[in-house]
Amino acid sequence: MIELKFPDGASREYPDGATGRDVAASISPSLAKRAALVEINGQQWDLDRPLESGGAFRLIMRDDPAALETIRHDAAHVLAQAVQELFPGTQVTIGPAIDDGFYYDFARDEPFSTDDFAAIEKKMAEIVDRDEKLVRQVWDRDEAIKLFESKGETFKAELIRDLPADETITTYATGDWVDLCRGPHFPSTKFVGKAFKLTKLAGAYWRGDHRNPQLQRIYATAWASKEDLDAYLQRVEEAEKRDHRKIGRAMELFHMQEEGRGMVFWHPKGWMLWQVIEAYMRRRLDAAGYVEVKTPQVLDRKFWEASGHWEKYRPNMFVCETVEGETLSLKPMNCPGHVQIFDQGQRSYRELPLRMAEFGACHRYEPSGALHGLMRVRGFTQDDAHIFCREDQIVDETARFIELARSVHADLGMETAYISLGTRPEIRAGSDEFWDKAEALMAEAARAAGTEPVVTEGDGAFYAPKLDFVVKDAIGREWTCGTIQLDYVLPERLGAEYIGQDGQKHRPVMLHRAILGSFERFIGIMIENYAGAFPLWLAPTQAVVATIVSEADDYAREVVAKFKAAGLRTEIDLRNEKVGYKVREHSVAKVPVIAVVGKKEAEEGKVAIRRLGSQAQEVVTVEEAIRLLTEEATPPDLRRG
Repeated sequence: MIELKFPDGASREYPDGATGRDVAASISPSLAKRAALVEINGQQWDLDRPLESGGAFRLIMRDDPAALETIRHDAAHVLAQAVQELFPGTQVTIGPAIDDGFYYDFARDEPFSTDDFAAIEKKMAEIVDRDEKLVRQVWDRDEAIKLFESKGETFKAELIRDLPADETITTYATGDWVDLCRGPHFPSTKFVGKAFKLTKLAGAYWRGDHRNPQLQRIYATAWASKEDLDAYLQRVEEAEKRDHRKIGRAMELFHMQEEGRGMVFWHPKGWMLWQVIEAYMRRRLDAAGYVEVKTPQVLDRKFWEASGHWEKYRPNMFVCETVEGETLSLKPMNCPGHVQIFDQGQRSYRELPLRMAEFGACHRYEPSGALHGLMRVRGFTQDDAHIFCREDQIVDETARFIELARSVHADLGMETAYISLGTRPEIRAGSDEFWDKAEALMAEAARAAGTEPVVTEGDGAFYAPKLDFVVKDAIGREWTCGTIQLDYVLPERLGAEYIGQDGQKHRPVMLHRAILGSFERFIGIMIENYAGAFPLWLAPTQAVVATIVSEADDYAREVVAKFKAAGLRTEIDLRNEKVGYKVREHSVAKVPVIAVVGKKEAEEGKVAIRRLGSQAQEVVTVEEAIRLLTEEATPPDLRRG
């Protein structure tokens, strides 16, 4: 007999070999029909698979959020089955569930087209309507290989050969169609539903290796209901409108090109945006007690070997050799350089905490297929800082940083949704006792700053736990921006020391921290958050003075001069075009304020102010316009005084 403990606290015994469906039927026959999965001791299980042990048990309905991944997992199987029914000879490879959907990679000589999507979706709907059972089967390894080779599925046979020797080989079948899979799955295809949509095509290398055959990847999404699907597609449409690459081109902020893969060419307006953010960050850091430093871009291999990065990060480092036989690397991170500054001279406990900041330019090799606009680059600048402190200062320093990071994110338009606590990964340095203490310290610091961290098991750094900041943008997407990581290892490796109150040498603790993460990625996120329509204090061009008639040109120049003298980033538009055309063009460029002037405004010393996105205009004196706009253009930290 096995004993199951239900969510309401009740316990019941069931015969060995009982399935989740048997348990559901013992409660209610209708429940057995509606149940989609079971969860036993936190692990999802097929409804019709015999339970192997007792423990905490619950039934999962199809509309339970916990079933969403299985909806997508099953939908991937249905997609693969539909493709093979429509296009015989196509090989299936892998098809995992991913964020917001799933994909499946296919090996086929003839390329797919998005024109094929309608037929594939129709076939998928037919398979759902067939209500075919998903049957789990356990195989002998050699027999499983023979099965897939007999079907011409060489990729599946290769996967089986490479599985660990003790791995149980399982497949799931719907009728005659079979796929290699661990599961779990729903009882039948009807549970998938029809709230799915194929979204795009892409190329992919088998197992992500460019030396392997190239496959065709079909991306798709699936949801529990049509309403959820429609809401998702609307979010995607809105996200496409906000694509920072498109807006960046339209606003002439930056561009990227093949000859500099993963490197950003900042245009004057984009660089102005960068400088505004950098100046803001520098003021915030100065007020928070940081000192700013600058460390070398290129350092000798021996330095990176001492820090441990050569062994761990070498594939991601840009390395060069000199004619003198030196092996050098562009720095992939700033932290070892900061330890070198800390190590110069003798440090006292009275100097701690030492908060050392750098807007450090770093370079890391990223595969070309992983690059994505400003979001994933090879050259980037971190708003990096390291806090050298005593162990008894960890909680206060971490809590202080949390408050600073949340304030910065709010000023830049994104509220912190939550803070995650990444705990010990499977492969890690340090004892369990060390991790118990370090995790407790980080959790205590988060609570001291007034927030309960969301624990993400196994997501800590190799050397210690970390807190990550997750912010939410204007359309509800979550982005990880900012982190603080506890590090006892690097100070040890690089010999960092300070003289304690007892007169003895001690190792400092090192807190790695960033608020934006990298300027490039954060600016990309900001562009999408604001859809390019930045608040006045951030806008690269804050105002354009546009003329209605050429007789107002001289007056327009006077207004521009006064605006600039007041510190407003202002341009002039004297083109011989209709004012409506000028307004539309500057609106596309997301200029927040257009000051229109004609003969009447020139005679009265006034301007007609038009705001981005509004048809209304406000006629005010130049002095009043300057007063209103300079107040609005004051950065939030300076506004607070």
